[in-house]
Amino acid sequence: MFDPRPKEKKEELFDREKELFELMHSVVNYPITVLLGIRRTGKSSIIKVSLNESDVTGIYIDVRRAMRGGRISDEKLKTQLLGNLRRIKIKELGIKLEPTSIDLTDIFDVLNSYGKKRKRIVVLAFDEAQYFRFYGARGGKDFLLAVAYSYDNHEWLRFLFSGSEVGLLHDFLGFEDSKAPLFGRIYNEITLEPFPRDLSVEFLKEGFREVKIDVPQEHLEEAVNNLDGIPGWLVEYGYHYIHTRDHRKALERTFQSAQSLIRSELAELEKRSERYLEILKAISLGINRWSKIKEYVETKEGHITNARFSSLLKNLGRMSWIKAELHNGKKTYKIVDPVVEKVIRGLL
Repeated sequence: MFDPRPKEKKEELFDREKELFELMHSVVNYPITVLLGIRRTGKSSIIKVSLNESDVTGIYIDVRRAMRGGRISDEKLKTQLLGNLRRIKIKELGIKLEPTSIDLTDIFDVLNSYGKKRKRIVVLAFDEAQYFRFYGARGGKDFLLAVAYSYDNHEWLRFLFSGSEVGLLHDFLGFEDSKAPLFGRIYNEITLEPFPRDLSVEFLKEGFREVKIDVPQEHLEEAVNNLDGIPGWLVEYGYHYIHTRDHRKALERTFQSAQSLIRSELAELEKRSERYLEILKAISLGINRWSKIKEYVETKEGHITNARFSSLLKNLGRMSWIKAELHNGKKTYKIVDPVVEKVIRGLL
């Protein structure tokens, strides 16, 4: 259970039976499925397990692997797709496939023909699909046009899109945007939530039970206090505990690893606007009202218009860094991942 790599077998998942059943049902019965969840909640694992457990031919693509120079490389994307086609022995159809001589709609045609011949649904799963907005010269519209073409013409092909930047993925897919290629198309949406507190403790207990290690209850409680219900962090803590047999070292190593990863993510965010980081710093300090956050940012970065500041806050929400909550009728903001909050606070 504490293997940090994505899970691929049903028995390796913990308490995701409901979500797994929903996803397995959805990829067969809906032309498009959208799986949402903040970073490190286990989306990649449940996708891989669902494809392995369902009576489908599943093809998993991590869209980030097709990135080159800040853009999605058409050649790298098609190379990934064609590599999977060869794996499932698509050559049996007698079609020659080369990245330079085939476009996405051709690939979708081939996959549908493969499914039709075998009377077996083919599922194309695109993990972190919000990165498709960096595909082509039109913000990913050409990719969406290919998906829309497949939606209209391919009975045996299904699409699964996952994303940790929830708002950006919604905006990119554009189901409610009358000008977008997928406007009005039928889809199903599933959200993978972090574990509640009691389940987080039970997750750690079960993981340690697997390897026959007794861990004091107070250590489990403290780990959950620090890491919340984010499965990725809990797995990392368990992994380090197994190898150190030391609660304090396991927590420290988890935060060291998290710090490196999160700082890299923050550096990418800061390239878009230095003000994003200042907003996150303010919220990490407990400054959570719109006006107070703006005051903090202006002391660091100078004057900013209300419209621009609101846009930055909205973008951070769409990227799943923060979320808005109502307290006594007043809107406040919080950082979604408590580990991220601690790392940001450490940057001050």
